[in-house]
Amino acid sequence: MCKTIRNIQHILTRFPCLSLSVVEEFGRIALEFLRKGTNPKIYEGAARKLCVPVGMVQHGVEGLMFLMTESSKHMISEVDFMDSVLALGFGEDLIQSLLQLYVQHKHQIRSVLSQLLCNQPAYHNLEWRLDVQLASRSVRHQIVPMVTIRLLLTRSSDVGSTQSCMDLQTDPSSLLHMISTLEAALAAVKTSHARRILRNIK
Repeated sequence: MCKTIRNIQHILTRFPCLSLSVVEEFGRIALEFLRKGTNPKIYEGAARKLCVPVGMVQHGVEGLMFLMTESSKHMISEVDFMDSVLALGFGEDLIQSLLQLYVQHKHQIRSVLSQLLCNQPAYHNLEWRLDVQLASRSVRHQIVPMVTIRLLLTRSSDVGSTQSCMDLQTDPSSLLHMISTLEAALAAVKTSHARRILRNIK
């Protein structure tokens, strides 16, 4: 997010007199994209108006859209919002413009998000089995281990909950790689930087 939303700051640096209007325009585009999806022609029109690359406008709008949706999703306070944006190194005027945009549209964004959210299945249980192939018609002596996993999922709805299962199969080396990747992700969440971000979006 930090990299993409900095494109807004770069544009505002080039056009200081348009700071508020640019933020409002990007906010309007972001809200429109939330409701109807992205439209490359709008990026091109805004890029021509500001005399900047299309990619910069696209990343700026996407960064602003991410900032607003995550903040609105967690209904963070105005103080927490300002602390989060302050960490990006923005100036006071830009922070106030973004705060005004957030306060003005957060309920509308939450309403749009509630229509977009789908009911994802949740973890219920896990079953696994280790199979080892010791021989085949062409090779009499071999060892081919394979881990079979059955993931049981639960999906809740207004009429109750339903269960489904997903069967997965992998070799032990790939499974160890996935485990190490997940452990690295869990370790990253415990860092001070991650804790500060999580604290600001609660």
